[in-house]
Order: sequence, then C-alpha cells, then structure tokens
Amino acid sequence: NIHYIAVHCCRRYKDLITSRKEGRMIYLKLFISFLKIGAFSFGGGYAAMPLIESEVVNTNHWLSTAEFGDLITISQMTPGPIAINSATFVGIRIAGVFGAMAATLGCILPALILVTVIAWLYMKYKKMSMLQSVLAVLRPAVVAMIAISGVKILMQAFGLDMMTIKSIRLHMIVIFCVCMVLLIKYNKNPISVMVFAGVLNLLYNVLTD
Repeated sequence: NIHYIAVHCCRRYKDLITSRKEGRMIYLKLFISFLKIGAFSFGGGYAAMPLIESEVVNTNHWLSTAEFGDLITISQMTPGPIAINSATFVGIRIAGVFGAMAATLGCILPALILVTVIAWLYMKYKKMSMLQSVLAVLRPAVVAMIAISGVKILMQAFGLDMMTIKSIRLHMIVIFCVCMVLLIKYNKNPISVMVFAGVLNLLYNVLTD
C-alpha cells in the first residue's frame, strides 16, 4: 500500500544520507590519521613505521598484523617514500581512489609545511648551538624507532610473533642471513638482493608443496 511504500522510501533515503555521511567521515578519518603520521614521523622511512602501525592496525583496525607486513613489502617494492606509499595503499583499500588521495594528502601536508619553514630557519640559524643540540637529541630517538620497526618486521617474517615452535619459519631466517651477507660483505645492489630473496622463497614454497 501507499503507506508502506512511503515508509520504505523514507528509510532508503535515511540509509542513503547515512551512507554518504559515513563516506565523508572515512575520508576525514584517513586524512587526520595520516596527518598525525606525517606530522610526527621524524626521521621518515622506517622511523614512521611504529606510528603507521599504531594508527592503521591498533587504533583504527584497518589492517591486520599480517596485512601490515604485506604493506611494508609492497611499499618497499614500489618507488617513493614508505610512509606515502603506505598512505596510498591503506587509503585505496579502505575508501578507493578518493580515500587514497585523502590519506596521501594528509601524509605529505605536514612535511610540505614543516620542511619549508625549517629549511628557511636552518639556512638562517644553522650555526646556532641550540639548533645543533636539538638535532643531536633527535638522532638517537630516530635510531630507536627504526630499530623497533626492524625487530617487529623480523619477528613477523620469521614467525616469532606467534610464540610457538611450529610457527617459526627457518627458511626465512636462512634467507635473511644470506641477504645480510650479500649486502654487508659483498655490497650487492639492494634491489637485486630483494629479487634474489623472492626467488629463494618461491623455490622453497614450490619444493615443499
């Protein structure tokens, strides 16, 4: 009847309005999350990984821990800074192309503003002892953040995050050791070492299946 149709149309209209509001909110949420990452990821690169993990995995639950490990791999395989690649990946996975644009813009905006201001200040006051003291204090913190990220990625890759004997991936540990030797002792190109590691892992999976 007419009453039923009117009620149904009203509900559909409310659902549509709610859906649009939620869509706009997810863009804002992506923008703000990566704005915080871009503003406080001093040191860039791997130093940003704890912040990205905190926002993406722990706070908003956009990715699982395993998916976060895949995110690191994909970000390393593609050109560009790892934080920006992560923002684009998460944004497009959560809210499509516009989500990727919102997350990426949020990630680069603080750096764009801060680097412009800091570059001007540094060129003007680079001989000041206070500025050098601030930079000296920040360096150990950046190294610590990079180390934490590296340890977490290694534990996830080796299966040590599961805390069980069966979860340990011995072949990943062997591949890691081989890659370390190639990089440190023989000074091989990192890209060729990554490809070599991928081939070794692929061969292992083929032979053990």
